Amino acid sequence: MAARLVIFGRQGAGKGTQCEFLTRHYGAVHISTGDMLRAAAASGSELGIRAKSFMDAGQLLPDDVMVGVVQERLAASDVTDQGFLLDGFPRTVPQAEALCALVEVDLAVNLDVAEEVVRDRMLARGRTDDTPEIIGERLAAYSAQTVPTIAWFAAQGRLVTVDGVGEPTEVSARLVAAIDGRLGQ
Repeated sequence: MAARLVIFGRQGAGKGTQCEFLTRHYGAVHISTGDMLRAAAASGSELGIRAKSFMDAGQLLPDDVMVGVVQERLAASDVTDQGFLLDGFPRTVPQAEALCALVEVDLAVNLDVAEEVVRDRMLARGRTDDTPEIIGERLAAYSAQTVPTIAWFAAQGRLVTVDGVGEPTEVSARLVAAIDGRLGQ
């Protein structure tokens, strides 16, 4: 069975590492919002051109544009054949509602790492855009927009939360156990 998963986690929680593992383990297509938006903008499609105009202006895409881009990607044959692991979408409750109206989502996975831990991890990376102020803004946006989305999936009975602290292999093992336990595999 092709898994259809959504993964949540604060920046710095280790989602990238775990998404690589989960896509190999389940054979699903990793759909990163950033990669998907760049591909849509480069495609020259009407929706891609609309998305690019917002991106070029440094603005967040309105929900209807974002949902349209996701819908196009989810309709691709690799995704319909292999399933998906959505990373970075949905960020808001309206996006989650739109996603679940488009496709069946088997499970949303919350990679739980405390805010203090991810703040320290991001500061330790030494990236120029990882200043304490910018990190604070990102974490505040996550709390304001994405935490209610996680709660929405929980209310739908489609959420599993996994402790994201530890060695990557330990976290991977916890994720697989939690996902398989919920999906009955």
